[in-house]
Amino acid sequence: MLGVEVTEGRVTTPEGRVLHTYDTGARGERLVVVWHHGTPNLGAPPAPLFAASERLGIRWVAYDRPGYGESTRRPGRDVASAAGDVAAVVGALGVGRFAVMGHSGGGPHALACAALMPGRVTAAAVVSSPAPYGAPGLDWFAGMGASSAASLRAAVAGRTAKEVHEAANADGDPAFVAADWAALEADWSWFGSVVAPAIAAGPAALIDDDLAYVAPWGFDPARAGAPVLVTHGTEDRMIPSSHGEWLARHVPGAELRLSPGDGHISVLNHAEATLEWLAARAR
Repeated sequence: MLGVEVTEGRVTTPEGRVLHTYDTGARGERLVVVWHHGTPNLGAPPAPLFAASERLGIRWVAYDRPGYGESTRRPGRDVASAAGDVAAVVGALGVGRFAVMGHSGGGPHALACAALMPGRVTAAAVVSSPAPYGAPGLDWFAGMGASSAASLRAAVAGRTAKEVHEAANADGDPAFVAADWAALEADWSWFGSVVAPAIAAGPAALIDDDLAYVAPWGFDPARAGAPVLVTHGTEDRMIPSSHGEWLARHVPGAELRLSPGDGHISVLNHAEATLEWLAARAR
């Protein structure tokens, strides 16, 4: 898309795990944005945003979370572990300071970097992100579609229950609204290229992800040391917008942008503005 080439590679962490990486290169670079993918996805950076990123001088760096693609699985990982993985990736690529952006389950992992990598993260954008499970003052499952709620309730019950749930519900209907389906038939059909191979590889990484979301994250989102933008569709039934509102209230100085009428995917139709926000805070 637009001649943007994505170079794939492998980075070995200090403990010997392999992370599969993606990099659009430094051509015209003004800002590096580390992309954090959702569940279940591979980590390839979002091609529908390449036009905007070219205009803004954004270089995408990304990786498959442990267990996805060619990245070594890490059972029992918590959300906070993403900071160490990102440190290994950006270190291998010679990147010093960078912004982070995460969609859906990538949101908590982006916040982990903002909280645990002080001085290196210039800004963080989280889109359609869950809040911590058990967050005070938040009815975590309220407004969530039946399939999404059942999947995450199984995770709350533990690994065995989650494995049983995934074995019985491999073809469960996603909690998408009409706006989401329309987005998936247009630019965001791109998701097919990152979701299908992740699903085909089996549910292990998805299970690890969901268990991490409903366990202690290993960091306090309120400790994010960089500007944070929270965006959420008001009609999201996978992760209701109440989660984004909670994050915006509890991360000091966070900016909240609610997108009326949008769901979990269609909110990304407005992501160019999010990239502009990140670019304005590059330093």
